[in-house]
Amino acid sequence: MAEDLVLDTAIRDWVLIPLSVVMVLIGILRYFVSKLMRSSSQVPDAKIVKEGQVIVRARNLRANANFIPSKSFRARKLYYGNEENGLLHVPKGQGQNPQAQMFSDPNMAMDMMKKNLSMIIPQTLTFAWVNFFFSGFVAAKIPFPLTQRFRSMLQNGIDLSTVDVSYVSSRSWYFLNLFGLRGLFSLILGEENATDDTQRMMQMSGFGFDPTKNLGAEKESLDIVQHDWALPKFEQRAEATLKKLII
Repeated sequence: MAEDLVLDTAIRDWVLIPLSVVMVLIGILRYFVSKLMRSSSQVPDAKIVKEGQVIVRARNLRANANFIPSKSFRARKLYYGNEENGLLHVPKGQGQNPQAQMFSDPNMAMDMMKKNLSMIIPQTLTFAWVNFFFSGFVAAKIPFPLTQRFRSMLQNGIDLSTVDVSYVSSRSWYFLNLFGLRGLFSLILGEENATDDTQRMMQMSGFGFDPTKNLGAEKESLDIVQHDWALPKFEQRAEATLKKLII
């Protein structure tokens, strides 16, 4: 049977709150350091920007397809997905290899290395600090029950199977702050901030970004959209609502 623990208020004052404040301050500092290390002379490629805007417009068409008539949707679908000159059509052999693009442009490789260093070094130092000073603390308790699958995620560094799963160790609290403060950073720094560690770790698995693959994927997604004009349904709903009000 899981045991209930009484958490000392000193743990809240000297472990939980300082750890959270330090993680927020490190995230903000890392944002400004990344901004200073960013190459100021780098000009975005006009082709990549254009392809990105096309993808955004195609996604908006898919999301709002049912609010335009079928004829208008087919015309826009043909405009984007035409096999001859459609905006989303990528002829064979014209796809750009992101690895070749990175090696041909040394500035891109340098910027990627700076971004990775600005993520790895602060995380390594912060984890060493947390592991040295706060290892073994039960820092908080989640106010709702959880299953045993969450034990390894919430109680990292505590080898006690009798402790209830809802208790969070200090090391696990560090990881929760590391990957869960994106919303707070978006409010403080704006949507386009440089502190999204999850996205950076995904980018580290590849050498670059290939927009031609996104064009092909968006074209396939647009081809399978089943159009169903929503305006007649709105008229039927309005008619049914008026009948209920009259009756």
